Amino acid sequence: MTQMSKDQILNVLFKRKGDYISLDDIEIEIDISKTEISDEIQSLIEEGYPIDTLKSGYRLTETKIVFPYEIRSNLQTSYMGKKIYFYKEVDSTNLVARKLADEGALEGTIVLAERQRSGKASGGKKWISPSGGVWMTIILRPDVEPNKAPQLTLVTGVAVAETLIQECNLDVEIKWPNDILIGNKKVSGILTEVKTKIIGVEYVLVGIGIDLNINIPPELSDTATSLQAELEQEIRGAELIQKFLKNFEDNYNEFKTGNFPFILNKWRNLSGTVGKYVELHRKGGVVRGEAVGISKNGRLVLEMDNGNLKKVISGECIHINRKEKK
Repeated sequence: MTQMSKDQILNVLFKRKGDYISLDDIEIEIDISKTEISDEIQSLIEEGYPIDTLKSGYRLTETKIVFPYEIRSNLQTSYMGKKIYFYKEVDSTNLVARKLADEGALEGTIVLAERQRSGKASGGKKWISPSGGVWMTIILRPDVEPNKAPQLTLVTGVAVAETLIQECNLDVEIKWPNDILIGNKKVSGILTEVKTKIIGVEYVLVGIGIDLNINIPPELSDTATSLQAELEQEIRGAELIQKFLKNFEDNYNEFKTGNFPFILNKWRNLSGTVGKYVELHRKGGVVRGEAVGISKNGRLVLEMDNGNLKKVISGECIHINRKEKK
C-alpha cells in the first residue's frame, strides 16, 4: 500500500469527522479492499492518528492535530514537505530529525509532532509544546561553508514572518536571531543545528515552533502569545504550514544560489531589534549595547556604551527598556 492510500482513507474520515463511517462506505469511496483498509487504519492508529473503532465503523475524533495528508494535499512546493514523518509525541522533533538525517533522509524532509515532551528554545531553555501548536523540523543539505549555516536562522525567520503577515494579517517583527514577536510577545521560535563534515556541511536541522491554537499559561502571558489569542479564533494549521513551506522554499532557494543579501534586506525591514538597546547572553558573558544594524553576514552590530562597534554572531538577545539601562 502507498502513502496515497492512507491519505485517501484519512480524507474520507476527515470529511465526516466526528461520525462513524462503515468499512463498506470507505470501500465504495476509495475503491480499496476492506482487508487493505483495515490494515491501513491499524497502521495509522499505530502512527498516532486519533481514530476510534467500533463495530459500526471508524471515526476520526475531534482534534487540533495538523495532519500530514492535509499539508500534502495542496502543497505548492517542489521538494519541501514532500516527505513528512508524523508523531503523536516525541522528546523533540530535532532529535528525531537528527536520526533521520544521519540515515540519509532527503533535503526537505519534515518531522512533525502533535506534542513535544522536551522541546528546546534558544540557550537550551525549554519550549512548552502542547497539542495545538506547530512543532516541526526541516532537514536541509545546503552546499555551503559551515560559517554560512547560521544564516539559515535568518532565512527561516523571514519565511515565518512573511507567512504570518500574509495569512493572518498580523503585525509581526523578528527579534534577532530567532524569535518572531507580536507586540513584545513571542509567538514563534527557531532552533538551528548544524552537522559538518570534513569539507562543508553535511546537514542542517531547522526546528520551528509556532504557538497556534494553544492557551498560554498565565505565568507566560506577559512574554508569549498564540495566533488563536491574537485573532480570537482557531487557525487552520495545515494551510498555514503549506504557505510557510512555500515561502521557506523560495527564500531557501535564494540562499542556495548565493543571494543572501536579498534575504537580509527583507530581514532588516522586519527587524524588531535594530534600534533597540539590547542585552546579549553568550558563553563568554553578557554584552550590552544599542543594536545599530546587521552585517552582510547576518551578525548583529552593537554600538557599545564606549562608542565601539561589536559584531555578534549568536546569543540570547533581550530587548532592554531604556530606563533599565545601567
